[in-house]
Amino acid sequence: MAIHGFGATEFQLVLLRRMADFNPEPVEQAVRRLGATRAAMREANKRWQAMVRSPRFPRGADRCAAVLGPPQAVVPRRIGDLACTARQWALPLWPELRFESLLGPAQAGRPLLNEWLVRGPDAPAPGLRTLADLAPWSCVVADLGAAFPPARPREGSAPTRFQLDFTAPDADGRARRCTADFTWGLLQEVRPDGP
Repeated sequence: MAIHGFGATEFQLVLLRRMADFNPEPVEQAVRRLGATRAAMREANKRWQAMVRSPRFPRGADRCAAVLGPPQAVVPRRIGDLACTARQWALPLWPELRFESLLGPAQAGRPLLNEWLVRGPDAPAPGLRTLADLAPWSCVVADLGAAFPPARPREGSAPTRFQLDFTAPDADGRARRCTADFTWGLLQEVRPDGP
């Protein structure tokens, strides 16, 4: 399903546009795999921004359904005392992941709490043991948090960005404090904190 010629390919180009700030090379490769160009990526982002600002375009998680079709999965999710719902869509660029819209409780009107890539239900978690395992696009927020607890979340520099502060061993086994930057929930880079 697509709305006005805007479907899964264009949506993935929008996700890639934000990732290009960190990792232009894998983004270029992904754009080519989609059969698109950088100009098409810029145009998709421009159209997406215009659509989400339009008063007629669906709000919240309904905007994803408008371009991606019905979700492949609707999963109940508890966050503390809140009974939330996650809607998930498969995207061809990341077959082991799902794009997830997390909605708040029904009694609160199901507000959109978060949108990002998460590990798919049948996909194995990546083997994250040291900092060397943390290559760009190798994991999502939950993967890193589970591998190196207690990771502490922080807001990123934009609504589509997220950070985790964590400690992990380097190649020599020394514990290093680091910050991981994510875009749309997918790891982009890891920066050691201090020497």
